[in-house]
Amino acid sequence: MNETTVKVRPISIAVLAIGGEGGGVLADWIAGLAGQNGYLAQATSVPGVAQRTGATIYYIEMFPAAKAAGRDPVLALMPVPGDVDILVASELMEAARAVERGLVTPDRTTLIASTHRVYSMSERSALADGRVDSAQLLEACRSAAHRSVAFDMATIADATNSAVNAVLFGALAGSGALPFPRMAFEATIRKAGVGVAASLAAFSAGFEAVSDPSAPIAAAPSVESSRGHGAAVGDLLRDLGTNATPESLELIRAGIARLIDYQDRDYARLYLERLRPIHQFELEQGNAGQPLLAETARQLALAMSYEDTIRVADLKVRRSRFDRVREEVKLADGQILEIAEFLHPRTEEIADTLPAGMGRWLLRTNWARRFVGRFTGRGRTVKTTSIRGFLMLYLVAAFRPWRRRSLRYSAEQESIESWLATIRQVAAQNYELAVEVARMRGLVKGYGDTHAHGREKFDLLATQLARLVNDREGAARLAEMRKAADADENGEALRQLIDDVPGHRE
Repeated sequence: MNETTVKVRPISIAVLAIGGEGGGVLADWIAGLAGQNGYLAQATSVPGVAQRTGATIYYIEMFPAAKAAGRDPVLALMPVPGDVDILVASELMEAARAVERGLVTPDRTTLIASTHRVYSMSERSALADGRVDSAQLLEACRSAAHRSVAFDMATIADATNSAVNAVLFGALAGSGALPFPRMAFEATIRKAGVGVAASLAAFSAGFEAVSDPSAPIAAAPSVESSRGHGAAVGDLLRDLGTNATPESLELIRAGIARLIDYQDRDYARLYLERLRPIHQFELEQGNAGQPLLAETARQLALAMSYEDTIRVADLKVRRSRFDRVREEVKLADGQILEIAEFLHPRTEEIADTLPAGMGRWLLRTNWARRFVGRFTGRGRTVKTTSIRGFLMLYLVAAFRPWRRRSLRYSAEQESIESWLATIRQVAAQNYELAVEVARMRGLVKGYGDTHAHGREKFDLLATQLARLVNDREGAARLAEMRKAADADENGEALRQLIDDVPGHRE
């Protein structure tokens, strides 16, 4: 070989995709694109553990056939840290994981990633908000790459009724990282012959998004509009008045829609009446950001839509849930779907669903508790795809109009009013601490043991407010305690912190 000959190296492309996002099809498109345009290509894949605990890594290397001089090049089977030209990630966390593995480097890698999130098991199973900061993930990805192309491709996929892989393919074409024209990419999709129209629409939208990042993306219908509550939400918002910040209004709008769906318009109106004193306080104090209103609006909507047996049953028999499950399992024509629900209501949950007087009687009457316990001790498996199982939960969900008479409703409303009164009282003395008191309500969630443990931790934090209200660092200390309360289910970390505080502060 002449010493002046330029060494030709293969183009290396790694694709990281979660199950169900079409990563295999995308890898086939890329390999097919290369083969149809004068390149030798090799594609391999290493599957992850399962859907969200590990993405599948598809790896493609392509080499120009004209440069092979009649000999087959040796192509690698797996991506090597520091030696990847293009990294394609179907979700932001997967892009960050590629950075962590060293597959994205500033000297050579073009990173193409969707910025939407599909939360990992550790994020979903956290006792509190366990989500990783998306802004930090995105900044780390951009800093690590030679060039980055990142935007919300899942929204485009939804708007074009396609999968995110076609949008990624369009973004890859628009990036110019491969030496092929747009028409070659589109020809590859047509040749594959599956979902051509939808894939081409998503491809085109992805390509255009790279060319014009500021172009608006058509969003999928919101939960609010899909359930037909848009007009009611607007009417109720007008009742609130003006001068709320955009962030607060967005949270209040979502809260109204949630509570109409949970109960009815009157319940949503009660939500606004409870927010009105906080809103008025913010206006009187001239707080530009209105963080107290925003946080109270968020937590109040969640508190008022507490999970009880009626709510659980309602969510499990909704048509939207069956449609979502069919989509997730990729149900084909002619296949039969069975959904088994594992339910274990305790006597307390049953008593909570009954009218308040009857529920109290059940809880204090030993023989009645034992009788009900015989039917609830082991839990039940209910198939909501069967007529019997569906009707069983449908009848429980039908008790929604009578929820206001239930024991649980009475207890929850009393607790909510006490919490709101505490916020107003603390806000008059220590505004920052009042914001933390609003956030503190997030500890009370779920049902059964989870709800009981959350309530215990909330009550324990409430006992600390008297000594924090006149403390300049009171808000920071309550925030520290709240985070400790989220550290474990039983609250041991919180108790330990409270026990250690006097020694640390003195």
